[in-house]
Amino acid sequence: MRKCLTPFRTPLLALLAAVGTVSAASNAHATSGAELYTGESYSYGRFEARVQFAGGDGVVSSFFLWKSGSEMSDVYWNELDLETVWADCELKTNALYGLPEANHTDSSGTEGGWCTGFHTYAFEWTPDYVAWFVDGKELRRETGADSTAFRDNAAEEGMQFHFNVWPGDKTFGGNFSESILPVHEYINWVQYSSYKDGEFTLEWREDFSSNSLPEGWAVGDWPSPKGLSNHEPLNVTFKNGYAILSLTKDDAKGNAGANPMDPEGPGPIDEPDTGSGGSGGIDGAGGTPSASDGGAPAQGAGGASGPVDPGAGGDGAGAAAGVGGAPSGAGAEANGAAGPGAGGTPDPSGAGGDANAPGGPGAPVQSSGGGCSVGSGNQSAWGGFTLMLSMAAVGWFRRRQGRRDNLRSAA
Repeated sequence: MRKCLTPFRTPLLALLAAVGTVSAASNAHATSGAELYTGESYSYGRFEARVQFAGGDGVVSSFFLWKSGSEMSDVYWNELDLETVWADCELKTNALYGLPEANHTDSSGTEGGWCTGFHTYAFEWTPDYVAWFVDGKELRRETGADSTAFRDNAAEEGMQFHFNVWPGDKTFGGNFSESILPVHEYINWVQYSSYKDGEFTLEWREDFSSNSLPEGWAVGDWPSPKGLSNHEPLNVTFKNGYAILSLTKDDAKGNAGANPMDPEGPGPIDEPDTGSGGSGGIDGAGGTPSASDGGAPAQGAGGASGPVDPGAGGDGAGAAAGVGGAPSGAGAEANGAAGPGAGGTPDPSGAGGDANAPGGPGAPVQSSGGGCSVGSGNQSAWGGFTLMLSMAAVGWFRRRQGRRDNLRSAA
């Protein structure tokens, strides 16, 4: 059964809005980053991606593995990073873990120049070791405390694929300036191979051939680790068989230019389906932080628009990206409510329709193609309590962002 929630009907949603307000206020550079990740988590195996990282002084561009919920104070933090930083585009390999938060950081760097051209990056994670690879060459292997921390605390839950791009600062990333924008991270393909009895077996590969947000993937819409930008769903685009993550000024979101071509070539490009109306979006996921530092508790992101057949079902678009979600660990599951804003109605001309949904923590936000309309409701009973929680959210967000910035600087 589909459940509909009216925005701000509960104090939890009001608290989320307060966090979002603080996030926007902290975005002093008026820039927007991007994050793309899998809704599913995966345990031991080989995690690979063909990526051209974004370059530029102060730009942090990442491929990382993250255990969902690690930002919670009572959950053991697990994260593995491959990311580029500084003006010379140095590649860093990080292992972050601990309770509470990531109180242990083991980091190693390589020479610069990693933002020119595509490379195949990989993590291998087994019960006995964690290792980092570039173009088939092993950069680093850990078999001691680093490996044990992931075997004992993440094997059951698994970790998600994450990719992001955001502005750093002088403590981590470099001397960022808006004048270099836009910059882009390009992803040709992603694949996962499971591990058992010493063997890796390919389970799936994503080539982004549909030129739209693939099923099982989601986009972020939370503050970046240093608080200098917010991850913007519009800055995750798909073109010519590539996923593109953009770091832009707020008034120029998205990817407007031609993307570089990988010498390997993109995967096969699927032709749009012209036999039906727009399809609904995919699941967004509960909040997760950004690479290494964590960012803030996240809002779930809705799905991307499906193909539209103007001759069959009208010009109805697929479900648009719904935003919502709540700080992880609080509240209950909430399915997406269709309709623009809080009280619109589904678009009858196609299978889609706008979805603008407050989502729940941990559980996915379902971007739906219609079926629920939302009334305004009586909000007055919650006024005082909502204000109190909103003020608490402001203080909580600032304290937590500060602690994570300190951790990122230490790396």
